[in-house]
Amino acid sequence: MINIVLPVDFSDKTDLLVDGAIEFAKKLNGKINLIHVAPTDIGFAIGDMGYQYFPEIEENEIREELVLLNKINQRILAHDIDCEHLLKQGIAKDIILEYADSKKADFIVMGSHGRSGIYDVFVGSLTKGITKSSKIPVLVLPIHD
Repeated sequence: MINIVLPVDFSDKTDLLVDGAIEFAKKLNGKINLIHVAPTDIGFAIGDMGYQYFPEIEENEIREELVLLNKINQRILAHDIDCEHLLKQGIAKDIILEYADSKKADFIVMGSHGRSGIYDVFVGSLTKGITKSSKIPVLVLPIHD
């Protein structure tokens, strides 16, 4: 069976990315290993007293993201595609590549929003970073309208 790693970020284009990954998995009789990487600074806020950490904010956000991840997992399973999921906190590029390695992935499926230039300079591009660093093929799906 072909192992596909599918990182999701819950952006407004996630549904398009998941649709593309489902079609890809169907064609290859693949299994989707769904992953979401939450940032490590979710519970931090800046106020009058500087940085403060609120663990309840982080816990609530992680809980909400896990609910969203479970929904995507169920959607993939409804298409008769084997799927498992993982939510971790940390540096997205590193965790995704480690996860792909641990799953002995054949492909990583990523999305491209069609942005370039100045956007990449200031925001960076996870897809670009994964593509440059991955030892396995990365399928980049256009997920813009």
